[in-house]
Amino acid sequence: MVRLTRIYTRGGDRGETSLADGSRVKKYALRIEAIGTVDEANAAIGVARLYTTGRHALAGIDNMLARVQNDLFDLGADLATPEPEQQDPGRPALRVTAQQVERLEHEIDVSNTELEPLDSFVLPGGTEVGAMLHLARTVVRRAERLMVALADEERVNPEAIKYLNRLSDHLFVLARTSNDRGRSDVLWHPGAHR
Repeated sequence: MVRLTRIYTRGGDRGETSLADGSRVKKYALRIEAIGTVDEANAAIGVARLYTTGRHALAGIDNMLARVQNDLFDLGADLATPEPEQQDPGRPALRVTAQQVERLEHEIDVSNTELEPLDSFVLPGGTEVGAMLHLARTVVRRAERLMVALADEERVNPEAIKYLNRLSDHLFVLARTSNDRGRSDVLWHPGAHR
């Protein structure tokens, strides 16, 4: 369990921050950009949950989002712990797992069965919840792009990349579900305003 007794340490005053293994990196390092964007996605989901918490009709969505927020902290811990060449079996790092990815896939499949098939792309919007979930989805996509770029330079847990890829799909389906099961979706009409 984490215990925080001091919030500021002054350790980052010179533009560096520490990773979980104790190494210091610049705050603009790609790994830190990815961690920060995962954190931003988590915050966007937290804002979306303001519209789901306590609403009976959206309780299932809220429960899923609560699990996702916890998973995103796991993912941040995963990113904050660079993968060494040799793993220490006595001190395994917290890593995103295939089971977390599979849970998202299952939830996508179940939620999607309640939606009408799409005949057009969906514009971000609809209900308050739907709009916020679409915003969170775009932040997740940015985090995924950063993680893929990082994986080109350093070792990155492939399950973490898969997780973000599925999460953006998951948030899309949840946005449609919260948009009255797609009936409040805002559809794209190509060339409608020429």
